[in-house]
Amino acid sequence: MLVTVSEIPGVLRVGDLEVAVLVSDRRKSVRLTVERDASITAVVPPQLSKYELTKVVEAKRPWLYGKLAEKRELGDAPPAKEFVTGEGFRYLGRSYRLRLVDAGEVRLIRGRLELLRGGSAKELVGWYRRVGHPWLSKRVRPWATRLGVEVSGLRVRPLGYRWGSCSRDGQVNIHWATMQLPPSLIDYVLVHELAHIQRPDHGAEFWSAVERALPGHEDYRERLRHAGHELWLPEEGL
Repeated sequence: MLVTVSEIPGVLRVGDLEVAVLVSDRRKSVRLTVERDASITAVVPPQLSKYELTKVVEAKRPWLYGKLAEKRELGDAPPAKEFVTGEGFRYLGRSYRLRLVDAGEVRLIRGRLELLRGGSAKELVGWYRRVGHPWLSKRVRPWATRLGVEVSGLRVRPLGYRWGSCSRDGQVNIHWATMQLPPSLIDYVLVHELAHIQRPDHGAEFWSAVERALPGHEDYRERLRHAGHELWLPEEGL
């Protein structure tokens, strides 16, 4: 007799993967998610069997490992920040001290990052997105030319634990947190995503394209891996 997911404990183990199982009457298929804390959640329909869910997880194993690796690259223990005068926040590789003010929007002026008194992570993330879009839009053009690809659009947005993503039609998405990195590492993120426009996997041709555009890419990659652990990422995942 097949055992349905509603009859098993809340956690399913598939090899070395541990999956929290949530049953929803509204689901018609399995939705797998890698959470910010690197836990895996499966939201499933009530009548799905344990065998069927196990097969889905096994089929998605490479994707799950990839998501877990992305999470590790961007950093799994971002430093906590307080929104008080004197707190440091990075922008383009440099640390700027926060200054609380009584009026106005977030802005960088005279070496200080001004935030409205009582402001929160939401306002600061909004600033990174606002200044990031024009900066990245200008920065991406020469790299696109060098790689011989067309960029149809660029968005700066939260991407969980990914630096960026792109589609084959040239839509590039960059995590707002990249604006905390030095420009040279932002360039690496851009080159990495642009190379995916023609080469969606991480095969030899992909890495050859990255190396041609940015010689010594392995050094950039290693620096980026370490830099990710120093970035500020709000707990609420903005």
